[in-house]
Amino acid sequence: MTARARADKASVVEYLREKVQKSQVLVLTDYRGLDVAAMNQLRQKLRERGIEYRVVKNTLFARAVSELNLEGIMDFLTGPTAVAFGYDDPVVPAKVLVDFGRQHPQLQIKGGLLDGSLIDRATVIRLAELPSRQELLQATARGLQSPLAAFARALNGLLSGFVRVVDELRKKKTEQAA
Repeated sequence: MTARARADKASVVEYLREKVQKSQVLVLTDYRGLDVAAMNQLRQKLRERGIEYRVVKNTLFARAVSELNLEGIMDFLTGPTAVAFGYDDPVVPAKVLVDFGRQHPQLQIKGGLLDGSLIDRATVIRLAELPSRQELLQATARGLQSPLAAFARALNGLLSGFVRVVDELRKKKTEQAA
């Protein structure tokens, strides 16, 4: 092996190590059987959600994670492997991959890492069933908005009632003056 090839492999290992360290979640998949169009469609869906999806060489990925003491993941490194790196919301990569896997059964989820802990295929599927961070924030906002809207309506009712009373008093005074 040439020095250049070793340097290239070392840079790939370093690149993968950085990606693993930055990620909140990793989902490893077997993409065998997916055609180019389906892979491009999957990559596009993941990219739209801020997720990187990379085909990795198992030996290089194993070297990257072994330096991070994540040996448990080695069990998933058989056959062709592609990794989804999720940086923001750990639920989103699982959701996208599980949904895509329902439409394209060739895509097989192997397992992954969630905040540095090994998760199996079943856990990835359960993770996909959880609401995303964005969905939780929207639900919280709706929950907070509802009492505030009710309070505003109550205040509006009090003010409009007060205006009606003042208007009635004004009418009585104008009638008495006439």
